Amino acid sequence: MTALVPASVIVCAHTNRRRGDIEDALASLARQTCPPLEVVLVVDHNESLLAWARDRFAGEARVVASTWPAGLSGARNTGVGEAVGDVLAFLDDDAVADPTWLERLVGHYAEPDVVGVGGGAFPVWEDQRPTWFPPEFFWVVGCSYVGLPGETATVRNFIGANMSYRREAFEQAGVFTLGLGRVGSTALGCEETEFGIRVRAALPGARFVYDPSAAVRHSVGVERGRVTYFLRRCYAEGVSKAAVSAIAGPDAALESERRYVGTVLPRGVAAGLLGRGSNPLRAAGIVAGLAVTAAGYAMARVRGTWDPGGPAPLAIRPAGEGT
Repeated sequence: MTALVPASVIVCAHTNRRRGDIEDALASLARQTCPPLEVVLVVDHNESLLAWARDRFAGEARVVASTWPAGLSGARNTGVGEAVGDVLAFLDDDAVADPTWLERLVGHYAEPDVVGVGGGAFPVWEDQRPTWFPPEFFWVVGCSYVGLPGETATVRNFIGANMSYRREAFEQAGVFTLGLGRVGSTALGCEETEFGIRVRAALPGARFVYDPSAAVRHSVGVERGRVTYFLRRCYAEGVSKAAVSAIAGPDAALESERRYVGTVLPRGVAAGLLGRGSNPLRAAGIVAGLAVTAAGYAMARVRGTWDPGGPAPLAIRPAGEGT
């Protein structure tokens, strides 16, 4: 099938530990019912991984080195500058796309007001999911969580593992903000949230569509199922939300979170304590996750900076402009 609009797929990689995952991700792109115009694999400041990828994927993908500062935002910005498609889709290097993934994403761009389309990211646990780990907090491991729409709907922003935008979004709103998003093992995030808010401000009337059937399967390693990782990631999410609040204002930054905290989480706690097949550990996980996330947000607001290690500059540059 031919895409309604030419779509580039950008995959960002940073560690040699994921070589097998990267192979699986790119193999899934080769099986798409709607083949991408190109696959751009961006390697984030790792020379040995870059050399391996250029050899391994010769003829399958365009492998480029990130020209921005280290981190996921910088790698994505490199991909934006390199890609040539009218739609730019992003797939995590440890995710596998369903065969109809790209077809379902690009199909929504037939609507002229649709500027971004994202899909569901469903966890594939390396080990069994811990019984205490609540589905309401699957965002901790980069996956779709209880509280997201169960069918196609308009949303504020997407899960980073599975998202796409018209090129126009970057041309009009700039690129992903440096200082937000993961840098190595640093668990900050919310760069997709801030970018989504900025795009809607730059393009009034623009819509972001979430279609859970445009699915990817996201690998979840054993370490991400540990309590220490869960709490660290929740705290970092609170810090990241404070950053977005400082940049975009709390009304826009917490628009979706208010419903999530006020409706979704109480239902999850009630189900864990009282529901059929109740699981008090799940309820405890929700309460702990919310408390630690709120603590991260509060600490960052009190400090007047969103970086736990001290102030860090933000950088928003036009697509294609390096450092």
